[in-house]
Amino acid sequence: MRASKLITAEDAVARVKTGDTVMVGGFGLVGAPLDLIDALVDHSDATDLTVVSNNIGEPGRGLGRLLRQGRIRRGISSYFTSNPEAVAAVNAGEIEATLVPQGTFAEAIRAGGAGIGGFFTAVGAGTLLAEGKEERMIDGVRHVLEEPIRADVSLVYAARADMLGNLWYRRTARNFNPLMATAATVTIAEAGEVVTVGTLEPESVVTPHLYVDHLVAST
Repeated sequence: MRASKLITAEDAVARVKTGDTVMVGGFGLVGAPLDLIDALVDHSDATDLTVVSNNIGEPGRGLGRLLRQGRIRRGISSYFTSNPEAVAAVNAGEIEATLVPQGTFAEAIRAGGAGIGGFFTAVGAGTLLAEGKEERMIDGVRHVLEEPIRADVSLVYAARADMLGNLWYRRTARNFNPLMATAATVTIAEAGEVVTVGTLEPESVVTPHLYVDHLVAST
């Protein structure tokens, strides 16, 4: 086991390759790994990306910067309307959009991290969101089969981490980050504060270090 997983943001985003599926934590900009996103914009040439995130940032902020570079091919999100530029890009056919109800979105990521092959939900049944999906009646209610979501790389944000990569999240910034940390081949965590091993109370650790491959300190 490495004594520290700390690397630079520039080195971290070198793990993202053209064509990758990239999960990005955050609800709006709250809990988003903004330094990692900026590094991806400024120090990576990876393009044709599928971005799994609750939304596509805001105009010129967060993932909105990556969108302006034309490097997002597809967005898998709960909503796009926080960024009018993302809506315009979808309407113009510049990016593909997969809209997933927020609870289903979270559960699909959890399923991806847990190795679950899929799950049935009544959410979206009988709507356009269910087109092409397997349906089943459960207790007299129509359900649709949702597949798990996994990624090549996850970019997550924690308020505090130790040098091994154990992560603690602050309040609502917890949002999708813990789920996404489990559901990718490579997980890169940005931390607002990096502390020595043993500083974090074991009961406060939400994401164990075994899920985290690389750690970046926020600037």
